[in-house]
Amino acid sequence: MHFTSEQRLDDGTVERHFVLGEVPGVLWTPDSAPEPVPLILMGHPGGLRSMYPRLAGRARGCVAQGFAAATIELPGGGERPAFAVAEQARAELREAIMAGDRPSEEVIDRLVLPLVEQAVPEWRATLDALLDLPEIGGPVGFSGGVIAIGVRLAAIEPRIVAAGLFAGSYVPRSIIEEARQVTIPLHVLLQWDDEGNDRQMALDLFDAFGSPEKTLCANMGGHTGVPSFAGEDAAQFFARHLSEPS
Repeated sequence: MHFTSEQRLDDGTVERHFVLGEVPGVLWTPDSAPEPVPLILMGHPGGLRSMYPRLAGRARGCVAQGFAAATIELPGGGERPAFAVAEQARAELREAIMAGDRPSEEVIDRLVLPLVEQAVPEWRATLDALLDLPEIGGPVGFSGGVIAIGVRLAAIEPRIVAAGLFAGSYVPRSIIEEARQVTIPLHVLLQWDDEGNDRQMALDLFDAFGSPEKTLCANMGGHTGVPSFAGEDAAQFFARHLSEPS
């Protein structure tokens, strides 16, 4: 992990940009802490530059709770090379939605599965590097999307002890089957009228999770209409599972 810049924000949060191999990312940490802090990995749909204001706001909230927060650029996002197969599938998905049709499972697979297969190892390598830093000690949470990436990480990465997932994208049926292996505590956010989400698919995914503690927080409104209190609920979830002794 190579840090390329560092700045102190107005609330004392330390923001550092880094590169791990060819993957760019950002790490936010408290200015000072008496001991290594827990970590929240922040997922997003891609485009670090365009997503930065929202990511920085989420990160500041994490730091205010005494956590570190980190994110990386998705494969095909920002300035990273595009996935030709995924780009074609995305165009077909948008065409189906515009026509009022449900995208086929084959199109969803071609769009999402290549992303999961590349992004999950990159997230795990990033986690390896972050936990080597003296200021970060775990436990670790995952927050956000793409939800298929979050499901795979929650199923196979033992260092992640809790996940807050945003049901805002299509999910392959094979990922729904993987969800049965997830047993960590979950807090799932669903916008009931999300124009880009298949509501029934989101409900099927939630039902499939094998976690004995799982909460579905469903609010009326579209993709960008998430109420402010939903963030407060998620913050309480992570405070409960990352701060309190197990």
